[in-house]
Amino acid sequence: MATKSAPLVSLQAPKDVSLNEIEQELNQIWQSYSATDDDGSAMAATRATTFTLIVYEPEETQRLLAMMGFYTGPVDGIDGPRTEAAIQAAQSAYKLPIDGKSSPELLTKLREDLAKRKGEPVEGADAPRYASDAAGSGIADAIASQNPCRIISLFPIAGEDEGVSAQVSAYCPINKASQAALVCCEYITLKGTEPALDRVGELASSLLISELPRLLWWKGTPNLEQNLFQRLSKLSNQVIFDSSRFTADTEGDLLKLAALIEDSVLVTDLNWRRLAAWQELAAETFDAPGRREAIWEVDRVVIDYEKGNPAQALMYLGWLASRLGWEPTKREHEGDIYDLQRVYFTAADGREIEAELAGIPTAEIGEVKGDMVSLKLTSTNLKADCCTVLCSETTGCMRMEAGGGAQSCQINQVTPLLNDQKAETLLSEQLQRVGQDVLYEESMAVTAKIIKL
Repeated sequence: MATKSAPLVSLQAPKDVSLNEIEQELNQIWQSYSATDDDGSAMAATRATTFTLIVYEPEETQRLLAMMGFYTGPVDGIDGPRTEAAIQAAQSAYKLPIDGKSSPELLTKLREDLAKRKGEPVEGADAPRYASDAAGSGIADAIASQNPCRIISLFPIAGEDEGVSAQVSAYCPINKASQAALVCCEYITLKGTEPALDRVGELASSLLISELPRLLWWKGTPNLEQNLFQRLSKLSNQVIFDSSRFTADTEGDLLKLAALIEDSVLVTDLNWRRLAAWQELAAETFDAPGRREAIWEVDRVVIDYEKGNPAQALMYLGWLASRLGWEPTKREHEGDIYDLQRVYFTAADGREIEAELAGIPTAEIGEVKGDMVSLKLTSTNLKADCCTVLCSETTGCMRMEAGGGAQSCQINQVTPLLNDQKAETLLSEQLQRVGQDVLYEESMAVTAKIIKL
């Protein structure tokens, strides 16, 4: 279950600074809060010395919300309760459906309003439509409150190259046990066109806290040829992605992750973390002594996922094949309503394994595009007790049951908590266990073989 975040207090609201004044401005913040009064009444705040997180954020929702006065938290590219509350406030103001999710319609409204103001942000009394994001402040931003650190956010923008603008800010999670002594998260925001951000790549390098872990959360698709990506990935101890965002060329982008792993880059995919409940429950169904050997009889696999992004389905199949020693040999595509594809493997004992992946059309896209819907493991050996069906609680197993044989299968529901699937929650958890994931790397090696067939 996701940990509830502590409330945040603003030590320094976002402040525009020149590029060569960034460190100086941050140092002044900490000097101002370096000590308490004799009676302990004043607040003492110290900068965190844990790690540096670099966030590359090509999506502009949070920045536009802040400029139009709907959002008052740190502009860091990390979505959270504050951002969701601000989106809801903006949707209400623009009379759009209120669901707390960004949309092209909302972005258009924000851009149009900002254009009317000639790019000048809404401030103070000049914010007639400002709505407090207090609905999200009680549980605040998971990253800052659970992992106080330095966050460097890069916001690429379209338009003319006018250099890079910078802001600094500081926010602190309140420790109820000692509200007079805070360990805070400091934010550095850099905004400019891609070429402009690339030119200040050396500046980003100098802003990293020396001798501490350096993590890069690349929120776009992996662009291995991009100079900025190359520079930042080499500087980082770990590069974090979320393949649920890989919608234009899912398979090509997954191959790029596999290539990075082969290049000895420590890669993490938040979408892989979403598969944990499916992996654990599948393993659990074969824990009983009478079924332990039956897993080796499985030679038919069916995986259903929400149509639009096959990343989870491909990674899960790669994981299953890597654990059972299946070697991928052939793949066939059927261009029907389900985007059906069949993948064939050869087991160590020479048996042929057939897997079917199907993208299920859904009326409404969930929190994560491409979520797994159901899984079925069976065998052509009718005497083998290995039939297993796992279903998402929200979608059920209608297609699996319609295929027949459901009565003889062990059926279970996978019920991961919605909040535990959110990118910011998974990122917060990942930041507390930085290191190599051998299981992920082995599974991705097989996934890459499948894609290349």
